[in-house]
Amino acid sequence: MHPGVRDGSDQLPQVLAFYLPQFHPVPENDAWHGRGFTEWTAVVASKPLFPRHRQPNLPGELGFYDLRVPETRYLQARLAQEHGISGFLYYHYWFSGRRMLGRPFQEVLESGQPDFPFALCWANESWFRRWQGSTDEMLLEQVFSEEDDLDHIRWLIEAFRDPRYIRVNGRPLLAVYRAHHLPNPSRTVALWRRECEAAGVAPPWLVMFETSEDVREPGELGFDASAEFVPHLLSSVVKTPPQRFGLEGMHLSYDYEEVASAYLDRPAVPWQRYPCVATGWDNAPRRQSGEAFLLRDASPDGYGRWLAEATRRQMTRSGGDGIVFINAWNEWSEGAYLEPDIAQGRALLEATKDVLGKIMSVSTDARLVEPIDSRPTPVADLYQDLYDQFVALQQISSGFLSYTDRRINETQRRYEGMVAAAQDDVHKIAALNQVMADQLEQQANQLRDLGVSSPSARWWMANR
Repeated sequence: MHPGVRDGSDQLPQVLAFYLPQFHPVPENDAWHGRGFTEWTAVVASKPLFPRHRQPNLPGELGFYDLRVPETRYLQARLAQEHGISGFLYYHYWFSGRRMLGRPFQEVLESGQPDFPFALCWANESWFRRWQGSTDEMLLEQVFSEEDDLDHIRWLIEAFRDPRYIRVNGRPLLAVYRAHHLPNPSRTVALWRRECEAAGVAPPWLVMFETSEDVREPGELGFDASAEFVPHLLSSVVKTPPQRFGLEGMHLSYDYEEVASAYLDRPAVPWQRYPCVATGWDNAPRRQSGEAFLLRDASPDGYGRWLAEATRRQMTRSGGDGIVFINAWNEWSEGAYLEPDIAQGRALLEATKDVLGKIMSVSTDARLVEPIDSRPTPVADLYQDLYDQFVALQQISSGFLSYTDRRINETQRRYEGMVAAAQDDVHKIAALNQVMADQLEQQANQLRDLGVSSPSARWWMANR
């Protein structure tokens, strides 16, 4: 087993942060939302919806990163490991064999870097032009079939074989975002288990997120456990109605501390339910025109208290299969992130480290081994070697380019003026020609009235 992966034998819960891969452009998003679209596009365009509303939330030390860059993925993993996070739960988008936004995880899988534990969450819902279940225009439909279940598990098995893959009771953890969307979940689970057995791989430890008001026992669907997914089910979990704000009350908010208490006070269930702790929530970047939703007054201290209590309770469970999910590592356009921002820096990460260090005595001194060669291609190597030279050349040339651009603009404006003057002259000449043509026509009519068909020059002079 990979040294960084715990399978529950030490009785300590694993703390896993949701990881969003939508920080790199893909052709589909270019076509649907405009060229270069990534999660950052919505983040930077966000504006406050009410006084003292902190928007936009902007990244701190990691900057506006691109997840195609291996160094970025390494720095994320190092930050997470240094602050007590057990691993990342990558969102996995599978549409009948078509994987969306899959490049970052695929490169993690193929390169073996960063050397940091991970698991997958199948986000098994259709995509619409607007996020979070809005049904205005479908972009990509989620279609289920037995044949696709087979193709899917065969792809997943290759990920399960990775020594970094997180296991529970010796089985690879696989979460399903909306298990109730599966048309025949028991059939799907049975097929997956048979295929894993045939491949010599332990069947997945299946976790269904509680995203439907109809919370069912996971065993009814063939799953092993359920898990909360904050902020789903708030209307039934929190007793106090939300506050409405904005024009005609189009936006909603709940108090963060009240939400934390409500989730911690949920009645016990006779099955394994994993808690989810939200760092915050504010999806204003995705809902500027209406229906924004936020947890107001979220803070690192409040998050730390929620995480501490959820972790303590998981430690008391028998079997050593405890998990605490954190929403999220990098959901920037929903205001749920652990990564440093420009307003609070590493405050959320430091709160995580403090809590886990005190409760679980988790050591965060060990550092990830830096990749021997994190640059993926010879072209990238060449680019890195020439980068400093390029910067120096750019500094030298920028003044000249600025001067040249200014002179070109001045020349362009001058010739545009000359062209405009010439066009004005053409219009004047055309007008004079029209006047002359009208006068000649009048004189020709007069000649016809006088019966003169071909007057001489002397006649013209005498009659003017």
